[in-house]
Amino acid sequence: MKEKAGKKNLDSLTGRYSHALAQTGHPVDAVELLEHNIEGFQRNTLPGERVTVRQGNALDLGDFGNDSYDLTLLLGPMYHLYTAEEQKRALAEAIRVTKPGGVVFAAYCGSDATAIQYCFVRGMFRDPRNLALADPVTFKLGSDPAHIFALHRREDIDALMDGLPVTRLHFVGTDMAAGYLRDTIGQMDDELYELYLRYHFAVCERRDLVGASNHFLDIFQKQ
Repeated sequence: MKEKAGKKNLDSLTGRYSHALAQTGHPVDAVELLEHNIEGFQRNTLPGERVTVRQGNALDLGDFGNDSYDLTLLLGPMYHLYTAEEQKRALAEAIRVTKPGGVVFAAYCGSDATAIQYCFVRGMFRDPRNLALADPVTFKLGSDPAHIFALHRREDIDALMDGLPVTRLHFVGTDMAAGYLRDTIGQMDDELYELYLRYHFAVCERRDLVGASNHFLDIFQKQ
């Protein structure tokens, strides 16, 4: 029963942003790497949605022409690309298919939140194999396919973006303190929770705080 419930829950997340945009009347073309996820995407498609989905790779969007889209979402691929070359290629492809003046959203996983919440709090640094992934001076975490997620600091993302024909609009910590306050937030009444959300939106772009977030959202406009 748990396995079935978990599968259903994952299916409910597949294509969430594509479907939300399509349900407000926007035509959407989605690209998904895994065939299983395409099946979930199709199950979640409602009648009347102007949405397509095809199997593909963020590193090569050759099925799509230059300057085609007002909005491009790169919300997942950067979690699982482990070299700067691949990461830059995915960014370049997302920018290529976006119209001049269009906007790209790119999501990343944060290195320092992982170091704090997992390597220290859960003691994963006690394993020499995990400790070997950390720079001995800066504690920046390295990434490889065996550890599933590619991890970044803001300066890593800034380096990837250097020289690309875009203007950054926002750099956001999407979860910020929520990753450290899960139990506390779950116990808040509605009034306190609304106040917490106001706090979150007030600080989620502060350079001195954003690095502690589990996830980042880089929002930029094609020149």
